[in-house]
Amino acid sequence: MNKDRLGAFMDAVIAIVMTILVLELEKPSAPTLEAFLALRINFAAYALSFLWLAAMWTSLHNAWHMVDKITNRTMWLSMGLLFFSSLFPYATSLVSEYFTSRTVQGFYGIVVIATTVMMILIYGSLAKDDPREATLRYMKKVRVSLLIDIGIKTLGTVIGVLFWPPLVSIGILAAALFIMIARKRGFD
Repeated sequence: MNKDRLGAFMDAVIAIVMTILVLELEKPSAPTLEAFLALRINFAAYALSFLWLAAMWTSLHNAWHMVDKITNRTMWLSMGLLFFSSLFPYATSLVSEYFTSRTVQGFYGIVVIATTVMMILIYGSLAKDDPREATLRYMKKVRVSLLIDIGIKTLGTVIGVLFWPPLVSIGILAAALFIMIARKRGFD
């Protein structure tokens, strides 16, 4: 199967999800600096989700360039990724409203972890779809960085749910920063 159609569909869905994120932002109660500052958690949650989705999209964009065609397995794994990604606006709006809730932060962490698991599975599938040496080497590097990334997110989610809920979001931010630094150093 040609990869371009799935890539275009995924780009469109992710763009829609990112757009919905901004539409979910609460408006300030008044046109004042204080009213905007009162929404700092909302803006932080939005920025974190947007950053994570942008990092995911750029990673997928790079992966699509490595392969010539894909299988139904990769297509269905991509649908799973889009399913979990579509939960970001909902999870982000909950975090904006209930930032210190263990349940809400745990839910957000699970959405991010599930999305990352789908990415790991997609990279494994892409390696099977195009077993050229360069593709295998690239997919392995990315999967290793994503395994570290998921470890950071899982640790942040578990510690956050058990002790201090905002640690879930902090763990997700730390994982996103790790991925960006790893890319800059050529790890991904």
